[in-house]
Amino acid sequence: MTSGNMLLRAAALAGCYGFMSRSSGPQIRGGEAAALIRLANGPIEGLDDRFDILLSVDWGNLDRFAMEIPLNGESLIVGDPAQGEMPPAMAGFGAKRLDLPMKDMAKAIPGGRANMIALGYVAGLVGLPDGMVDEAVRGTLEPGSEAVAASLAAVAAGREIAAAVDFPRKLKVSGPARAGRWLITGNEATGYGALSGGVRFVAAYPITPATEILEWMAPALADVGGALVQAEDELASITMAIGASYGGTPALTATSGPGLSLMTESLGLAIAAEVPLVVVDVMRGGPSTGIPTKSEQADLNIALFGTHGDAPHVVVAPNSVADCLATTEWAVHLAEEMQVPVVVLSDQLMGQARMVIDPPARGAYVGERRVATPNGEAYRRYALTESGVSPMAVPGIPGLMYTADGLEHNEQGTPSSQAKDHVAQLDKRQRKLSGGDFGSHCAEIEGEGEIAVVTWGSCTAPAREAVARAREAGIEAKLISLRLLAPAQPAMLAGALAGVKRILVVEQTHSGQFHRYLRAEHALEGEVRALHKPGPLPMRPGDIYQQLVEWSRS
Repeated sequence: MTSGNMLLRAAALAGCYGFMSRSSGPQIRGGEAAALIRLANGPIEGLDDRFDILLSVDWGNLDRFAMEIPLNGESLIVGDPAQGEMPPAMAGFGAKRLDLPMKDMAKAIPGGRANMIALGYVAGLVGLPDGMVDEAVRGTLEPGSEAVAASLAAVAAGREIAAAVDFPRKLKVSGPARAGRWLITGNEATGYGALSGGVRFVAAYPITPATEILEWMAPALADVGGALVQAEDELASITMAIGASYGGTPALTATSGPGLSLMTESLGLAIAAEVPLVVVDVMRGGPSTGIPTKSEQADLNIALFGTHGDAPHVVVAPNSVADCLATTEWAVHLAEEMQVPVVVLSDQLMGQARMVIDPPARGAYVGERRVATPNGEAYRRYALTESGVSPMAVPGIPGLMYTADGLEHNEQGTPSSQAKDHVAQLDKRQRKLSGGDFGSHCAEIEGEGEIAVVTWGSCTAPAREAVARAREAGIEAKLISLRLLAPAQPAMLAGALAGVKRILVVEQTHSGQFHRYLRAEHALEGEVRALHKPGPLPMRPGDIYQQLVEWSRS
């Protein structure tokens, strides 16, 4: 992972773009690990259909995730001859095999490491300038440490060996990167968006793959006068966040699927008490403990329907690493404006991927809560307003005290079991969503054509690339990536699908949760097909492109 991050940083310094996801086993310590990297001269958002180079520091455990590393006859497999034979799982691709004695080379350098030999070798193969790679090493390791000199020597040794290899797929390095380019993960972007949107309190319990949000936000919150609490469990996390928000401070908690399961009762409390709240779910493979280190989109159902009773709330999903910032910022805005919990569905692929991006748009959304002030009248916290949103008092203001709990209540907040109060409050809470102004941020809609790919979240990047390939092949297609999942927006989607005769629904679930949800909430005209597969294998552009090609020929 260290050498992969350095390679990505060197590419950024050289003016290129890059995307790095990581694959590892569920072990707490040790086990298989791989940095999966794509470099390009223009912006990219995800991995390609195959890899040009597989460099393995050793062959141990490689067969456990060989299916995640597709190769072909033009690929290179580079390994250390001292590590024995290549696993049979990698032999079937027909790739060219090259030897690189990384460990023996590292031993010849005081303090040398095999992964730095590998870094220099790969950087040399793809044509990254020596100075940029060396700068990436210096910028990563502690300045003046012995590790810097040893690593630079190891990188140079790997680079020297690579000079003798004729590798045709070189990057076109035009010069240093433009000022301000970012190197960021989806989890870091999520934290940034939360702060930009106004969050000043976070309570959470560490869980893979959401923990990096907390690690990034802890010092950042302190810098802006906020606070982060590591709670004893997920139940405590969400109730702490609800308490902070009730007290007037925009709040967030972050978790993954198992944690969201534990939070659903308190999510209902926030809905009933109309307390603004942001819950970030960085999805992973399930059910139960599932596959903590792999990606999947199968928390969609629990995010949409997991609470008991009629409990309207908002569910949004970023569609790229960069979009994690804007969508989380938007989530804070929606939570504060509408006084409702907002679930943000990210996933392991986006959350833990590191990417070279141009600075994303930010600052467009800031949460502004409608705060009550004394006016001489009896305070009705849950007044039946036209919008469904009623002024929310900050605790401690004389004359504005009220009860906020999970019991049904009347307009004053007094617990009530009367039918008229229950129906009135149900209507009020639903009105906030059905009449909400979600604007153009609801979806990304690109292109025109009689075929539309409808998708969401991390499947957007491969879908966008597949649609671009289809256009190059003469197949007119459009992309629709939903960012607002709930409440459903039938009119918006119907407008986006105007003139479309064929719809391909793309998602990373086993049961087709997104496809079923679309069928339930929208009138999908024409022929509809579903392309869904579970993790841990990612959706690739070729998977979607092939479907478009086959469909266009039928």
